[in-house]
Amino acid sequence: MKTYPDLNARKRTVFLSVAAAIAVGVGAAALLFPAQLLASKGTLPSAAANVWMREVGSMLLCVGLIAALVRTHTNSPTLRALILGNAGMQLGLFGVEALAYAQGTITQLGGVLPNLLIHVVLAAGFMYFYADRRGAGFTTG
Repeated sequence: MKTYPDLNARKRTVFLSVAAAIAVGVGAAALLFPAQLLASKGTLPSAAANVWMREVGSMLLCVGLIAALVRTHTNSPTLRALILGNAGMQLGLFGVEALAYAQGTITQLGGVLPNLLIHVVLAAGFMYFYADRRGAGFTTG
């Protein structure tokens, strides 16, 4: 059994496990069912949109795999860089989806609101763990 030097390390492991599961789940849905995912947002599926959705799904599967693989790593500058990149991804996705809804590209509030909420929660979590410098090779002064 893995021992944790502090409670924050355990929280980070749980958080990254949940983030990985979300990324893998959404990624698999986008890869396997792109038209259905697009329709749930109130957009019109097309061959081109399905390709883009599958590409995003493939990338999300990889992001989820990376999060799963590093979830038990000790805090380090490299882990913090991965965490910061994930925070940026969540904030970027939030902006893209909110703008798409505001412009009428995504027409179903029920297709965008859960995603926006997930992006905010994940971004906040990633930023919290990014700010945690304990055990990351940093000195405090």
